[in-house]
Amino acid sequence: MPLEGLNHYTIRPADLERTKDFYQDVLGLEVGYRPPLTFPGYWLYCGGNPTVHLIGPRSDDGHPAVRESGPTGLLDHIAFSCTGLAEMKQRLAQRGVKYEERVIPRDRQTQLFMFDPDGVAVELNYPPSETPAA
Repeated sequence: MPLEGLNHYTIRPADLERTKDFYQDVLGLEVGYRPPLTFPGYWLYCGGNPTVHLIGPRSDDGHPAVRESGPTGLLDHIAFSCTGLAEMKQRLAQRGVKYEERVIPRDRQTQLFMFDPDGVAVELNYPPSETPAA
């Protein structure tokens, strides 16, 4: 069940292209590989790692199409790289923590999504070797 390190953070920007340009042109991050997800976005790489994820509008997630920045900006979630998927699912069940499980297309990485007590979304990423066969 160990968390191994911060994987990425995700922003739901008001202007996807403007935010991508800032991270790319001003900070020097590189646009890189992103799985074939069903919504627009970018993965921006720092030192070869996809560190900043940008999410464009999605019609299926209940968020308004137009977003306005609040006191802490437009942070959507934080993500950790992990191992021990089965143990974590058991731990969450024992503690009554609700979560959503997703498998990334093509990559077969399993993700668990939940909320902390303050409503911050937390994503746990497990390697494809731990993803149950479909």
